[in-house]
Amino acid sequence: MPPKPPQAPAHGGPVTGSRHLVLDELSGGVVERLDPASAAFLNSSGLVKASPMGMGLYRIEPVGKVGSVRTATIQLDVRPKDRLGLSRLLFLLSYAGNQGFRADSVAAVEDRELWSALAESLAQLAERALGRGVLQGYRTVDESLRTVKGRIRISDQISRRPGMLVPLEVSYDEFTEDIAENRILRAALERMGQVPRVRPEVLSRLRQLKGKLDAVTRLPAGAPLPPWTPSRMNVRYHSVLRLAGLILRNASAEAGEGKQQTASFVVDMAQVFEDFVGAALREAMAAYPGETRLQYNALLSEAVRDADRLSVRPDAVHVLDGRPVVVYNAKYKAAADLGASLTADHYQMLAHCTALGVPTAWLVYAGAGEMKLRRILNTDIDIVEFPLDLSLPPSDILAAVAELARQSWGEVLRTSAAG
Repeated sequence: MPPKPPQAPAHGGPVTGSRHLVLDELSGGVVERLDPASAAFLNSSGLVKASPMGMGLYRIEPVGKVGSVRTATIQLDVRPKDRLGLSRLLFLLSYAGNQGFRADSVAAVEDRELWSALAESLAQLAERALGRGVLQGYRTVDESLRTVKGRIRISDQISRRPGMLVPLEVSYDEFTEDIAENRILRAALERMGQVPRVRPEVLSRLRQLKGKLDAVTRLPAGAPLPPWTPSRMNVRYHSVLRLAGLILRNASAEAGEGKQQTASFVVDMAQVFEDFVGAALREAMAAYPGETRLQYNALLSEAVRDADRLSVRPDAVHVLDGRPVVVYNAKYKAAADLGASLTADHYQMLAHCTALGVPTAWLVYAGAGEMKLRRILNTDIDIVEFPLDLSLPPSDILAAVAELARQSWGEVLRTSAAG
């Protein structure tokens, strides 16, 4: 594929003089001239593999992930199969984290690049979250004080200050802005503010929003994100925290040698699709009796020693009265995609049904097409191929998942009646 012409800086694209390469995640790759530093950065990003061919040429091949990496001399985008578009990609990414995120929370436009979409979406959601002021909440503080405040930590007092009455080791709850939600949001605003060539007007909005959180403790680079719990009190933060977590887990931006900035955003679409299907399916199946469990572990074989036992782990299993009744697996690569194996997928589903004692399995593929039922010879097991077209509007994607739930539950009822 020939390099895409550079875009003007006003639209958030690469500046004149840098190259912009666009690959499809299932493409065979391209041959490009690179300097060694850029090739090393591409390899370290995890987005592609850059193999030297001599004479300064490198073969650049996707490795099953999508995203964007940029340096001072090159920007490389690997886009999802079938050109899903940025709004659809962000919808899948954010929905997978929690069922409360919806497409109208994302400001991405189809013709924008990924960095512009992420920065604009974060700014818009942060403005919405902080519109009524910075969220406050209670945080437990441990301190050494000369007066009693809260409760005395007796064990710490004895171990740290034996025989001393003051200072006192105390714990108390403080109502403050310095809570996990604001720390995560501040870290995401800082991360996006460091990405090179974010549009100036968006960068200004990110800085203004971060200024509202200056009293909040800054998360050290590489530190794990503090846990937070969705509640009625922080509901206005839910959407921005989903996107903030997504950015902090998958995006990096830093200054390298010579103060040249680099940035990368890399995600595994197979994992994204699996997470999305699991979260959306669990929500849809909540309308029916039983419980949908994700990443369900089950034994496939017996053995004298535990280490010799074989196990299976389907993506989702619906359990009724403590017994599995239907099993699901999500496969991002459809049979027509490069590297996909329809037979291997059905072998896997057959193993799941056998281990769980379930008569029907649902194989959810990313792609368009018709639903197909396959009866496995010499068994009573059915495997249903269910396509999920990710090019559809988000509401239609969720409607398709709801239809999957309806049909799979109907099959549970049919087989129960027949048995």
